[in-house]
This record gives sequence, structure tokens and C-alpha cells, in this order.
Amino acid sequence: MLRHNIMVADTDVNEPTAQQRQVLRCTNNSLTTAMEDIAEETAIALVYNGISHVVMMSTPNDLYDLAIGFSLSEKIVDDASEILDLSATKQALGVEINITVTSRAIWRLKQQRRNMTGRTGCGLCGAESLQQAMKNQQTSITDGGENKQAPRELSELTNLAIQKAVVDLQAHQPLQQITGAVHAAAWYDENGNIKLIREDIGRHNALDKLIGALSLSNIVINHSSFLLISSRASYEMISKAQVAGISMLVAVSAPTALAINIAKNTGMTLVGFARNGRHTIYS
Repeated sequence: MLRHNIMVADTDVNEPTAQQRQVLRCTNNSLTTAMEDIAEETAIALVYNGISHVVMMSTPNDLYDLAIGFSLSEKIVDDASEILDLSATKQALGVEINITVTSRAIWRLKQQRRNMTGRTGCGLCGAESLQQAMKNQQTSITDGGENKQAPRELSELTNLAIQKAVVDLQAHQPLQQITGAVHAAAWYDENGNIKLIREDIGRHNALDKLIGALSLSNIVINHSSFLLISSRASYEMISKAQVAGISMLVAVSAPTALAINIAKNTGMTLVGFARNGRHTIYS
């Protein structure tokens, strides 16, 4: 992905990502009061050319990255260059992101309109049919379950890079460190060095934020670099990564069978249970 000259309003729409609350802790039948950092959760509305499309619950930072990444991963636009303008308005109940796209993109959006209110970035919520929900994945779903062959081996360098990244990830999750409530999506190079990371209460949102940030950066997405997510690898995560042109996804938790099928049939390398000292290669 290449950097695009999207017109972005100067308005700072980032809100505090955590707040302190007094809590009561029970330890060994002993009660104590304490102050804890609690993750914020805000309603974010995405409006395309005046058409309200989706409201999702999100951590209220990096919202322009979220808007761009969502537009790309949900195929509202094929390329970030189709996004002409971004602006945001803080409201009493949340934040509204106004996105101006090309006439071609808005026509495509109108064709796939669906009600997705109240989600946290889920790639299927609100789809009106099985065909719509599983679009472009029929071959992967049909054939993937029959493919019982063992996955190909990764190079020693790649395995070492994955292990380095897994150990490194937590140090780059400041919000997770203080709240314990958010996911991360991070981009690592072939040597396991972090290049970019985004956090959010929703794993889909974290990935969309990263995809959006990558599209605005000079970072090259190639077959040697990889995506590391702090969650499971579900269908939606594989699908979003696939649309973004990502060829290797590493998940801290398990993948689903459908995710493995799709990864195998699309040539994506899928790694799960990536923990300190071990990881499992699925495709």
C-alpha cells in the first residue's frame, strides 16, 4: 500500500482511552479499595457521502485509521485513493466520522447496504444472506475441508522472527498494560522488528486501524513481513487480512477450521498459538 493524499480535517477527534475508577478488590477474604485504569468504549459512526452506514463500539483513538481501514477491509473502496476527504464531529453520544468517497465507491456501497448497528467491527454482522456473508469464499469453504495435508515448513529465520515478535508485542501495548482490556494488531518485518501497531477493544477494529495506518505509510507489505494479532484467528480476521494483501498472519490464540481452510486455499501462511517458545503452523 502507498501513501495517499487524503484530505483530513485538523479536528482532534481522539478521546481519552482510559479512565480511573475506584474498585473494591477481594483477596483471600480481605476487601481493599483501589484505583484502576478502565478502558474507554465509544460509539463511532461512519458516514459515507452523507449516508450513515455503520455504528461500532471502539477505543476512541486512531479513528481516521479505523475509518480508512474499515473502508478497505469491507471493500467499500478498492484503494485508499478512493477516499477523498475525512472529517470528524464529536457528539454527546459518540463520534461521527464523515468520509467522502468517489462516485464509483458510493455506488458500490449502496449496492451492499446493510444494517450493522451495534457491532465491534465484526465482518459478518448484518449480512442479509449466506451468499453475502461468505462472498468470494465459496471455493475456500467447499474445498478447504478436504485438504488434510500438513502445512509447509517455515524457514528458521521466519520461525525466529515470529518468536522475537511474540516476546516483543506486550512492550508495545501501553493501553493493554494498564487496562488488560484491549487487543492489538501489529506489523513486523522479516527480522521480527515491529514497524506499526494499533490497539482497540475490538480485535476487528484493531486490525482495521492497522490496515488504515499501513495504507497511509511508506511501509511495504511483502511476503517476508507478517501480521501479529493478540486474538484468535477467525474467518473475519483472515478475510480482512486477505483483502489488505497480507500473506502471513500470526495469532496469539487458536484459528478456526474455516480460517485454516481459507488460508490454505488462498496461499496465506497462518500461524496460531504463538507464545513464548512455541507456535503452531496451520497453512
